[in-house]
Amino acid sequence: MNARSGTALTFGVAVALIAGVTLGNGGANVMPVFVDDFASRFGLSDSGAGLVAATQLMATAIVTLLLAKRAARPGRVLMTRFGLAVAGAGFLGATAATGPVTLVLANLVLGAGLGAVYAAATAALAATDDADKASAVTICGVVGVTALLIMGVPAANHDLGEGTGFLLMALCCLAAWPLTRRLPDGPAVPASETPGTAETASAKPSVVLLVGTGLLWAVTQGAWSYASVLGRQHTGLSHSAVSAVLAVSSVVALVGAVVGPIAARRFGRMRSMAVFVTAQALAMAALVLTHDPVLFTVAAVLWQTCQLAVLVQMLAAAALIDPTGRLVASLSGAGALGTGIGPLAVGALLDGAGAGVLGLVLATGTFLASLPLLRMTVASGKATNEPQRGRAPTV
Repeated sequence: MNARSGTALTFGVAVALIAGVTLGNGGANVMPVFVDDFASRFGLSDSGAGLVAATQLMATAIVTLLLAKRAARPGRVLMTRFGLAVAGAGFLGATAATGPVTLVLANLVLGAGLGAVYAAATAALAATDDADKASAVTICGVVGVTALLIMGVPAANHDLGEGTGFLLMALCCLAAWPLTRRLPDGPAVPASETPGTAETASAKPSVVLLVGTGLLWAVTQGAWSYASVLGRQHTGLSHSAVSAVLAVSSVVALVGAVVGPIAARRFGRMRSMAVFVTAQALAMAALVLTHDPVLFTVAAVLWQTCQLAVLVQMLAAAALIDPTGRLVASLSGAGALGTGIGPLAVGALLDGAGAGVLGLVLATGTFLASLPLLRMTVASGKATNEPQRGRAPTV
């Protein structure tokens, strides 16, 4: 249904996309175990650990947004590798941090590097010949690798010493360097067109859409960053048990990445997204409020499954609207901005108001944030049926 001209999704292209998106969003995805490391290593409170997390995630978000326009042009491989080098240096700095100040500085550096990687890798999704398939395959690969990191980072911290999980992430940046060489590049500017003319062909996201995307991921990342803390404090699960639950939920949630495109084709993208968003909100509230280990596990699995279904459809819709990749990168940057705010806001709310209020706020925020995204899915349906006319649509 969504086949179009673009780079074929070969094995090498899929590996490059998975490597880039995994590390570009690695700070956010592995943040639950990072927050635990921040807190135990330097004796930080929930809000203090959230502040360190927000520093890294905000740096990633700002750089992603700043580079979204650049990521729509050729040179994505070079841009990704530069980001990997900067992020690797930041991870090494976080490993050697001796106090909260050096830890924050290291997180600023690694967050900026990850932002460059994230902008280039997410924009590359739009250069493939099938947006739904590329998004689903990439997200499935990201989830699988992230699950390994969620288990590996705390294991490194436990077995080799606190902070060594960052060293593991630095090694991952090194390993990803050769894998990103097949990353699909941006469209070249024809000789007959000026740069300004070519740029007008990319879609411009509205402020409402960017704010909605940021709010959705602020809610999601805020809850995810404290999932480990909530699991231990409310259900009595150990560090290793909670890590295992989160890792298993991430792997099982791959069903969402597969079911999302199928549901979009069968029931329509907007209708299926509305169902997934509703289920995601309810599961998130249950995870925050429950004191039962079994219900915590079930809620984590359902939450992650619906979240992946929404993410795949969001990326595919943005790629269909704007094949240059600028819209995908912009939404990724807005989402990253939300992930930067989320841990800080949730940490403060958890400290000040408790889990009961937090669960209600998270569920309500999910519903409100999804409205602009649902509207975007309507625009993506029109984009598949209408030819591009060389102008810059506002989404």
